[in-house]
Amino acid sequence: MSFPDIASESVLSHPDTEDDPLLDPSHGELNAHWHPRDVYLAVFAPFSAPVIGSRFDDHIHARSVVEKSLLKKLDRRMLILVLIYILNYIDRNNASAARLRGFEKDLGLQGNQFSTVLSVLYIGYILMQIPSNMFLNYTGRPSLYLPSCMALWGMLSIATGFARSYFGVLVIRFFLGFVEAAFFPGALFLISKWYKRSELSQRTAFLSVGSLISNAFGSLIASGILDLMEGKFGYAAWRWLFFVEGFFTVAVAIAAIFILPDFPEKPAHWLTLEEQSLARIRILEDSEVNQYSSSSYKTESGRYTGFLLALKDPKVWWLALALTCMAISLSFHAYFPTLTATMGYNPTITLLLCSPPWIFATIIALLVSRHSDTKEERCWHIAVPLMAGILGFLLSMSTMQVAVRYLSLFLMAQSYAGFIVFLAWASNSVSHPPAKRAVALAFINCVSQSGNVIGSYVWPKSWGPGYNTSYLVCSLTSSCCIAMCFAFRSYLKLLNARRRRTETEGTKVYIYIL
Repeated sequence: MSFPDIASESVLSHPDTEDDPLLDPSHGELNAHWHPRDVYLAVFAPFSAPVIGSRFDDHIHARSVVEKSLLKKLDRRMLILVLIYILNYIDRNNASAARLRGFEKDLGLQGNQFSTVLSVLYIGYILMQIPSNMFLNYTGRPSLYLPSCMALWGMLSIATGFARSYFGVLVIRFFLGFVEAAFFPGALFLISKWYKRSELSQRTAFLSVGSLISNAFGSLIASGILDLMEGKFGYAAWRWLFFVEGFFTVAVAIAAIFILPDFPEKPAHWLTLEEQSLARIRILEDSEVNQYSSSSYKTESGRYTGFLLALKDPKVWWLALALTCMAISLSFHAYFPTLTATMGYNPTITLLLCSPPWIFATIIALLVSRHSDTKEERCWHIAVPLMAGILGFLLSMSTMQVAVRYLSLFLMAQSYAGFIVFLAWASNSVSHPPAKRAVALAFINCVSQSGNVIGSYVWPKSWGPGYNTSYLVCSLTSSCCIAMCFAFRSYLKLLNARRRRTETEGTKVYIYIL
């Protein structure tokens, strides 16, 4: 039987499901009063019915064809998240490149004021993340919400180019963090609403490598702008850096409104009705369907229920503290041009030398995350890159020899692979109900930003050019994160053993990925 024949017998024309409000496209959302098992049987009966013989094989094949088509369409639309994250990081970190061409001098920054300019962004970032994800979960419209925030941070980036004082740039950077806070936890939440656990690490990796790509090619773009735009229309080159990159951010934000998907519960004109039904079923199959009755789903719709569930879960707090340690250990990224400059080259060469380590880190991150998904293992895929990063810190502490220090930058940069796998692990470990996941991901990311605030002060000029004390702090916090990951793995292993003991024939329990 061909796939079109199977489709003709789909749930959309099934005699037992006609006039069903769950399946009526005009309703737009899944009926919240249905239990997941009822949803599964009602929506996708043709693809899961216990038929026999060749007909069973035909149904399995039909589902496979629909699923491949769904993932292909979904992946194409989600790709814009990578571009958005690249611009998110460029707009956040372009002050480091501007520092090489008069940013501090023109604004009259002294002492630790540059560090404060960097850290104040994370204050706004911390304040907004949880409310932002709660609002996103409530509205279910990331296609409008995330691009709107993106357009605002693009305009604030442009405004940075007009700053004339320390106070002015401080205020702009605070509000830049305030609106940028919506994107990353929101994007993680959006991805987790569409993809299964076995698919999540790789997709999270593709999103997160945006930060690595921005570090690689952001330096190249900055080098070109800083060299070509000095004095144009009376503005210093570093000001043009903010103008050009901010304008491009606004342009991409407008395009994103028409590309980004909303949550699976919302109507999607770019999917067939069968693909949209399967999108919902896939996540239900992958979730803790036996742990949440229909009444639980009703209760979950309360606006603050997810917030309370997240705060009561000790896993959320442990993951937040572990990620805070990791954020401090990765704080070198904001000072990467400064660390590269210790090798003694001019600003242009310095920015060009920043790119290869991050290109290498991007490749490693994709390979590690893919292997993590294939093996369905997280802890060791976090620990090994962090251990290699610690080796990089120790190499930098041991010598000022140019080749060794440059090699250490490669080892330090690739430790971001552990960060990417960690995000997937966090999403897997606090996945349901969705309202809880929305708050948990935002809370984990929010608390961890305190690590970025602390990390902004770990690299004072007085500790250069060797920065041995800075590297020591990063080594210790990275080691702490590794230890916490292995402790968390042992805890999840204990929870899995308890759940397997309660498993009965015909039921399915949610097993955490270790």
